[in-house]
Amino acid sequence: MLRRYIIALRYTLRRHTRSAPQRQVGAIPYAVIDGKVAVLLVTSRRTGRWIFPKGGLIEGLTPAEAAAREAFEEAGVEGEISPAPLGSYGSFKRRGLRPLQIEVDLYPLRVMQQHDDWPEKRQRRRHWASLTEAKKLLSEPRLAELALMLRGQP
Repeated sequence: MLRRYIIALRYTLRRHTRSAPQRQVGAIPYAVIDGKVAVLLVTSRRTGRWIFPKGGLIEGLTPAEAAAREAFEEAGVEGEISPAPLGSYGSFKRRGLRPLQIEVDLYPLRVMQQHDDWPEKRQRRRHWASLTEAKKLLSEPRLAELALMLRGQP
């Protein structure tokens, strides 16, 4: 019974995700503390899992600027955003009952200011983590790989 359910679910996902993935942007907020890189994680609104801030492209902003805006809205931080993404990862987002395939470009954001109040403060938690801790907390393995690329940042 369970096997049939899994096969049906795979079929449904394949059928609904044949179109090109939707592009999104995100930020990997980081700071160097005592010579070591720490990253700022936020919880997703729906499941509460640890992720990096992300969202859709915003008209009138470059992808990097849109990623910085997401970092402010979701994590309450501002800083220097890299103009080039560190890398990308693929995932699924639910739109009602339909899964939507997304591809997210992540931009490093060196945090210069952390606000006590921010737009999504009541919807999310944030947590500074070492790269080792982030690797354990992040639900998507590719997110951990990208975070580890920040080792040695000034």
